[in-house]
Amino acid sequence: MTSNPLNPSNGDEEPKDPLAEMLKNLMGGQGMGNIDPAELAKAAGLPDDPNLLAQMFSQVQAMMSAPSEGPVNWQLAHDNARRVAASGSDPSVTAHQSREVDEALRLAELWLDQVTGLPATGLIGRAWSRAEWVEETLGTWKRLTEPVANSIANALSAAMTEQMPEEMKSMMGGASSMIQNMGGAIFGMQLGQAIGALSAEVVSSTDIGVPLADLEMALLPANVAKFGEGLSLPENDIRLFLAVREAAHARLFVQVPWLRGHLLGAIEAYARGIHIDTSKIEELAREIDPSNPEGIQEALSQGVFMPQRTPAQEQALEKLETALALVEGWVDELTWGATEKMLPSAAALRETVRRRRATGGPAEHAFSSLVGLELRPRRLREAATLWALLKEERGVDGRDAVWQHPDLLPTAEDLEDPQGFSERRKLAEASDSEVDDALQKLLSGGFDEPTGDDAATDTAGTAESEGTADSGGAPDSGGTDEPAAKDDDDRQDGGPDDGGTPKA
Repeated sequence: MTSNPLNPSNGDEEPKDPLAEMLKNLMGGQGMGNIDPAELAKAAGLPDDPNLLAQMFSQVQAMMSAPSEGPVNWQLAHDNARRVAASGSDPSVTAHQSREVDEALRLAELWLDQVTGLPATGLIGRAWSRAEWVEETLGTWKRLTEPVANSIANALSAAMTEQMPEEMKSMMGGASSMIQNMGGAIFGMQLGQAIGALSAEVVSSTDIGVPLADLEMALLPANVAKFGEGLSLPENDIRLFLAVREAAHARLFVQVPWLRGHLLGAIEAYARGIHIDTSKIEELAREIDPSNPEGIQEALSQGVFMPQRTPAQEQALEKLETALALVEGWVDELTWGATEKMLPSAAALRETVRRRRATGGPAEHAFSSLVGLELRPRRLREAATLWALLKEERGVDGRDAVWQHPDLLPTAEDLEDPQGFSERRKLAEASDSEVDDALQKLLSGGFDEPTGDDAATDTAGTAESEGTADSGGAPDSGGTDEPAAKDDDDRQDGGPDDGGTPKA
């Protein structure tokens, strides 16, 4: 019997699906030709650890063989994020660290009571490890990245299928589900890598200005210690300063209920508008070398699939950056007000945090490249200046009243000219007041009732009509009196008024 190279039997009578066998060997880490599993692992940013790679590829094989609930393999993203978070030093939080964090956040709440009218949250302060941060925030990451993640996964899958030779398409057989989930698996691994790396940089649950964990207030002791390296400042001062920032974020998002949805909604709207450059994906699918799979990793990490932003995207990005800047500027202003007299190192810590938030860390840049989304408040300083001016003009309560409704929030123009914000707001409020008054009058039927000059005009007109129609004579004695004389003659001669016969 001759052997059919397109339908290998592997020594038994049942033919094997060549594509399924190739993917099985590839994902099982058994090697195939010049494909090195260690090289393939670089496409997901995994460490060069044979035991870890064997475990990872075994799990990927099982996941890709099963149907996926969507274009992106979120389970793979979760597991990869946990692995990356644990790849460095991520010890469990001790009881002593939990007590320090709880005390710092409680004290932070007391300090904030002196600088804002927004009430305390009553939340219990928590200390998280990096793995716990991943668990607590992954749901929000999924919400923020799903629109663009789905676009990339679908584009990758479509490109891989389209670039596949026709003879291989006909031989897919049982491997079809694996091909369908390939793009989602690749992106899921990359997203998990980015989130896991970010877990080593953030110091709190709201460190990037977004409430990733709803109704939570937490610090990461290991990252707080890492943040303080090289600053030559007391560890307790650093912890307290960061605790005040975290408590200020939590107080704002809890006491302004619409803000979290407003901010996350702006991020989602921006992400939905991102369009994937499928031509670059197709080019990658044509040119990828199986022996050099880190090409996928490099392409994703450099954001080569993201085309230039459209004008609509630029507007969405401006709105998002303004919202992030307003949140971070308010927190910056309150933190400074609460700590300037309490911590000798407050000024130095404030400047350090400002620079760190404006530039972002390596993991933040990697995340930005992966999903085309930046979460850095570029205009933090301008926003802090605006909030400080509002406090001088309106007081603490007047400043914080701006958060009552999204329509009251300052705009990008206000960040450019903080001094003119109040004057522009007065004009807008006056215009809105006129509209509201007119609407209220319309609803109450007020437009049917004459007022002012209209009433005076109507009164004069009525009096003139009554004078003209009065049968007793004209009101003006200088006018023609013939009609009055005629009426008198009628009455004297027994006219119609007294029932007499008219004079002939």
